[in-house]
Amino acid sequence: MVAAIVVRDLHKRYGDNHAVRGLDLTIEEGEVVAIVGPNGAGKTTTVEILEGHRKRTSGHVEVLGFDPETGGRAYRERIGIVLQEAGMEDRFSPRELLRHYAGFYRRPRDVEEVIDLVGLGGKADERTRSLSGGQRRRVDLALGLIGDPDLLFLDEPTTGFDPSARRQAWDVVASLCDVGKTVLLTTHYMEEAYRLADRVAVVAAGRLVALGTPDELVDQAAGAQAVISFRLPADVVVGELPRIDGDLTIDGDAVEVRSTTPTRDLQALTGWATERGLEFDQLRLLRRSFEETYLELVGATTEPDDA
Repeated sequence: MVAAIVVRDLHKRYGDNHAVRGLDLTIEEGEVVAIVGPNGAGKTTTVEILEGHRKRTSGHVEVLGFDPETGGRAYRERIGIVLQEAGMEDRFSPRELLRHYAGFYRRPRDVEEVIDLVGLGGKADERTRSLSGGQRRRVDLALGLIGDPDLLFLDEPTTGFDPSARRQAWDVVASLCDVGKTVLLTTHYMEEAYRLADRVAVVAAGRLVALGTPDELVDQAAGAQAVISFRLPADVVVGELPRIDGDLTIDGDAVEVRSTTPTRDLQALTGWATERGLEFDQLRLLRRSFEETYLELVGATTEPDDA
């Protein structure tokens, strides 16, 4: 694998505020990596340094073989940036805007190809002022792709979307993998990071506190890995249940078991019930969610004032 982004011991200070504190990160070509973290964690500052829009205080940064601070036009032509709020002239159609932006690049992508890629075929000739929020976001993405970048930065790509529009946008981002693009996105939606990212970088207080696939981060998190819940059958009390390793919480006839060995505990419970001809009503096995894992990872971290 070839690294698209290499960051070593990155620091950024704003006076007394140490916004980024020794961050290390490597992203391979063709990966989709999400950076998540609370407000003020340093993720925006980090991404702006990678984009070449902000100077670092110290550390090594290499993106597509360039130092973003000195890469100039040669570097900018190989990246695409889709901001959370990108202003566009709403009197023009998506096709007109794309043709205009294509003129800024020496080797742009074909306008019609980009329109098809982002799913704007039926709206390409309508004025952007008449488009829905989700459709306008597709225009933003198309403008980020028209220069045929090797690396695409996405800042909160679905903020303000309804659930249907958000899932449509996820399909567009996922399609970028099919054409070999590297994607670095920031998001506050943990489901978005879970669904889209090959790996997730969790940043808190200017430091990288965790890095891995969403499932790896869930599996590595301390504490209970799953929750078994059910309702007790009639005339059965908790004291009659078999011995299990998990921690029980009881509320009336509702039982919840937080377990680090869910397979063993579930087998013990269902085996006990089967032997007695009983059924556990509303029996569920729920794995720890990625959002719960994220909150655990960042919960004990002191945040800087602004990043």
